[in-house]
Amino acid sequence: MLPQETIRRKRNGETLSGEEIARFVEGFTAGAISEGQVAAFAMAVWFKGMARDETVALTLAMRDSGDVLDWSDIGSPIADKHSTGGVGDNVSLMLAPIVASLGLAVPMISGRGLGHTGGTLDKLESIAGYNIMPDEALFRKTVRETGCAIIGQTGDLAPADKRLYAIRDVTATVDSVPLITASILSKKLAAGLETLVLDVKVGSGAFMTDLEEARTLARSLVEVANGAGVKTSALITDMNEPLADCAGNALEVIHALDFLKGLKQGSRSEAVTLALAAEMLLSACVVATAEEGRGQAEAAIASGRALETFGRMISSLGGPADFVDRPWAHMPKAAVEVVVEAPQAGVLTSCKAREVGMAVIGLGGGRILPSDAVDHSVGFTGLLPLGTRVEKGDVIARIHARDEGSAAKARAELLASYTIDEGGQGPRISIVEKI
Repeated sequence: MLPQETIRRKRNGETLSGEEIARFVEGFTAGAISEGQVAAFAMAVWFKGMARDETVALTLAMRDSGDVLDWSDIGSPIADKHSTGGVGDNVSLMLAPIVASLGLAVPMISGRGLGHTGGTLDKLESIAGYNIMPDEALFRKTVRETGCAIIGQTGDLAPADKRLYAIRDVTATVDSVPLITASILSKKLAAGLETLVLDVKVGSGAFMTDLEEARTLARSLVEVANGAGVKTSALITDMNEPLADCAGNALEVIHALDFLKGLKQGSRSEAVTLALAAEMLLSACVVATAEEGRGQAEAAIASGRALETFGRMISSLGGPADFVDRPWAHMPKAAVEVVVEAPQAGVLTSCKAREVGMAVIGLGGGRILPSDAVDHSVGFTGLLPLGTRVEKGDVIARIHARDEGSAAKARAELLASYTIDEGGQGPRISIVEKI
């Protein structure tokens, strides 16, 4: 069938066959279908949507557009997690070594920051020598010997997604649930996973600000991934404030180290990380209940096994062997540190989390243009959780900046992001629901 016929049928709301979708994906991957035709197809999907079987077919076709990794020689359950992105969301840095220390193999393909959200790869690039794009031999060696490896998407994994995403990015079709689903899952399925746990964020710092939208995306991801043969579940988690008590690349790496040393107990990041760890262990049939999984994850932290695994992953992928003991010897540190004081007494009642992420970008910690260099040293630490009572003059955060001017700008932006009043509210629920 001609590509324009596939576009016409989808434009008219017809259901495409798996074979038809596979031919279209094969055509645009090979360059036989023009960018204009791919853009028209994406727009037709944006308007008309896709049935579950269509989205499964699109996901599998994009997965099969390049290499599909085979981990049958590993002998451990092959598992992963994916987050839809947020502010202060460094969960992958803690989660992968926790579950790897408990017997899972985690070949984690991660991404860079997108919009106001931080990227796992940007955080890891804070570490001197860390290789986010190893060859397949080193990737496999690290997973086999360490249990986990967090790297970037190679050109051989789901190349169809790279081409389609670039076109979606400039044609206002990024926020299509079927296209988001196929984009996320094609890369994860190409990594050869057996189980997958999804962290779908909802709130002011998430791409999905509405709970029903988050549920729709979570259901699509879970149904399509299970339909493609990967055992999958999702947690919807709150992103109405930064997840960690910091935001910024090197600063979030330090947070991860502190977390793995047992210094972040009782935090929102602990609640989300342990819930995801329990779900990963449960999906892989390593534990019988989520409660048992959480207990094992807590034990992996308390014993130091998870921290040791993190350190071995860093050194295996080119980072310093002594990184866990001397992190600041191997990461950039901001030249200026400024405290942010509460302008009045009251309770921190709300946060525009997206604006906190944008303030990090303003400091230089993210990209405005794809070609921009990232300043890994900048960001915020000591962010107080919502529900905290403060007095006028109390320190509610610290700014790490390259100069006084950018620090002053970030201070104004951060204060504008938080509401302090006498009304008060309790802490928000971190885990909204499971799908």
